[in-house]
Amino acid sequence: METVPSDSGVIMRRIVKQTKERISPIEEQVAQAMYDLESGSAEWRADLRELVFHSAVEIDVGGGGRRAILLVVPYRLLSKYHRVHTRLVRELEKKFSGKQVVIIGKRRILPRERNGRRLLKQKRPHSRTLTAVHEAYLEDVVYPTDIVGKRILYRTDQTRLLRVHLDPNERNQVEHRIDTYAIVYKKLTGKDVVFEFPDV
Repeated sequence: METVPSDSGVIMRRIVKQTKERISPIEEQVAQAMYDLESGSAEWRADLRELVFHSAVEIDVGGGGRRAILLVVPYRLLSKYHRVHTRLVRELEKKFSGKQVVIIGKRRILPRERNGRRLLKQKRPHSRTLTAVHEAYLEDVVYPTDIVGKRILYRTDQTRLLRVHLDPNERNQVEHRIDTYAIVYKKLTGKDVVFEFPDV
C-alpha cells in the first residue's frame, strides 16, 4: 500500500511512541489508512477520533509471502477499539490487500519479588504478572471470538503445547485466521499454541 499523507501532522499524531523510536513505514501506512477512514464519513469520524496506537509490525504468517499486521494500542483505549473492532479490521484488511490484522493492548509485565525483597512500593498486581499478561494477549489475539476451553499438552521433551478451544459457533468466521493467531501469539510470548473448535 503506497500512499502520500495528505496531512502529515494530523496523521503522525495517531502514533504514540513511548520512547523516541523512529516511525516505521508500516506505521505510517496504518495511520494514513485510519485517517482516510476518519475523513471519509461522519460515522467513522466519531468512532476513530480518539483512537491512537503505539506500534504496527508486519509478521510472516506462512508460505507464499503471507503477512499479517500486529497493531499494538494503548490499554486504556482497548475497549474503544473493541467497539469498532470488526469493522475496523475489515476495512484495514481491504486497504492492505488482504493482510490479516490483529489488535492487542499494550501491557507491562512487572518482575517477581526475589528472596522476600519487594522491588516495588506496592505488591505486584496480578494483572502485571507474566501469566496474566500472556492470558490477556491470548484473548486479545482471538477477539471477538470467545475462548471456551484450554488444555496443556506436556510433551516428552519437556516442552508444553497450549490447546485453545474457540467457540464452535464462530468457526466459519475465524477458521481461516487460526494459523495467524498461533504465529502472532508465539511471537508475543514464545509459547506454542494450537487453536481448535470443539465438537458441538
